[in-house]
Amino acid sequence: MSANVQVVGVGMIPFGKPGRTDSYDVMGEQAARAALQDAGIAYELVQQAYVSYVYGDSTCGQAAIYGLGQTGIPVINVNNNCASGSTALWLARQAVAGGAAECVIALGFEQMQAGALKGNWDDRPRAMARGIETMTGIQGLQDSAPMAAQLFGGGGQAYMDKYGITNEAFAKIAVKSRRHAANNPYAVFRDPITEEQVLASPHQYGPLTRLMCCPPTCGAAAVIIASEDFARRHGLRTDVRIKAQAMTTDFSSTFDTGDMMRVIGYDMTKDAARQVFEAAGVGPEDIPVVELHDCFTSNEFITYEALRLTPEGTAEKFVMDGDNTYGGRVVVNPSSGLMSKGHPLGATGLAQCTELVWQLRGEAEPRQVEGACLALQHNLGLGGAAVVTLYEKVK
Repeated sequence: MSANVQVVGVGMIPFGKPGRTDSYDVMGEQAARAALQDAGIAYELVQQAYVSYVYGDSTCGQAAIYGLGQTGIPVINVNNNCASGSTALWLARQAVAGGAAECVIALGFEQMQAGALKGNWDDRPRAMARGIETMTGIQGLQDSAPMAAQLFGGGGQAYMDKYGITNEAFAKIAVKSRRHAANNPYAVFRDPITEEQVLASPHQYGPLTRLMCCPPTCGAAAVIIASEDFARRHGLRTDVRIKAQAMTTDFSSTFDTGDMMRVIGYDMTKDAARQVFEAAGVGPEDIPVVELHDCFTSNEFITYEALRLTPEGTAEKFVMDGDNTYGGRVVVNPSSGLMSKGHPLGATGLAQCTELVWQLRGEAEPRQVEGACLALQHNLGLGGAAVVTLYEKVK
């Protein structure tokens, strides 16, 4: 991959609860304008757009982008479930690294409805049918529990069974998320909670309670990617670049090992992280700050090991020792992550990018991880896709 792919602008809007925000096109335009303003360029300089969302009709991307102007550029709509935002970023980075364009916008938004995630079609096979069938064969299917909670709760239960732990660490992660959210004005849930409140909240599935599950959220975020030459010609900042990036989809192990941790993307994440570390020539021990996909606290817990932030079988100690927060080994989800900031599906990956760029610039204010020169991002979508991105502060 070319080393000259710069992140020249980022922007997002405060996330909100369903029914309490603007429509998707308005939110998308607002985030895109914020990123353009941050970059200090006019929309007319943007040559391509990759626009991510999950719940929406075809060409919603155009509906949002057209608020910036109608310049005739290619607009590609992206839907890769919860990894849609980072998939748009991956495509934007590829376009610039490959020389197809010099300046590209990745925009993500979601206007969600209240309640558990659900499909819109009942007259055709589910895209996730194979994963659900695999889950059903391992642990059965409960009509009363949300499907996502069964999947990620099953993954958490598999870890607990394998290593003989309780879900106390899952509760600690939820508390940590709210503590980080107190310093993030973009987050939906900023009030503190206790471990006792987390454990006493309504049961969802397996080890998961309601306060261990991320909420449906509306919001938008955008990122401007440019070549180093373009950035220098136009006087743009070149202080943050994408050092390495990898995207994976399911391996056969997702479906044929009888392991719920693999069903929810452990191997996709692990291999994407391996590719990134090998390409960048760094290791997980070099990473001071991470934004990872914590749609459920059980998934944050499992992902610590998939990203090699801690050796396999040691995630409980990692959490109990406070190595996942300020004062520990690595600050995980300083933004507060999906759990508290919220999870507008198409925007999530680009909101993660925005937070990490702010961290590397030293602009994260009370959330700042001091001295951060590298930052790692992980975004996951079942069905499936995982994108891991490493950002570097250019000295």
